[in-house]
Amino acid sequence: MAEKNRSEKLKRLVAVQRHLERMAESELADTTRQRSEVTESMERVMVAIGSVDPVHMAFSIHYAERYGRLMIRDQQLESIQTLIQMKVQQERTKGDRLEEHMKDARELETREADDNAVYDIIDQRFAGVTPASSKVQKP
Repeated sequence: MAEKNRSEKLKRLVAVQRHLERMAESELADTTRQRSEVTESMERVMVAIGSVDPVHMAFSIHYAERYGRLMIRDQQLESIQTLIQMKVQQERTKGDRLEEHMKDARELETREADDNAVYDIIDQRFAGVTPASSKVQKP
């Protein structure tokens, strides 16, 4: 198998890193959705607690307990969301750095290839010209 150059290896790493970034973003979106659902549940419980309907009034203690559990769950999700946001930022930063390194490596490889092409032209040019001392004829 042919040896891969540095920029190609870095390109693969960038692709993997971007995939990790997308996974973290998906996890963040899921956590945000869960928080939204908890907030909606909290609002429904508050409406039920404030209701004058006798059925709701009978369960007001249960509603209050439910609201307390929802508040705890919301706080947990908020902490998780903060951690995931930091993770997304870290993954994005890593990907950006790898991409910069890949571009630098590609530039160096291009420059090296151009230099080698110039050296090849110079070598070919001098290979066709022989020094005057080598053209001396023997008697």
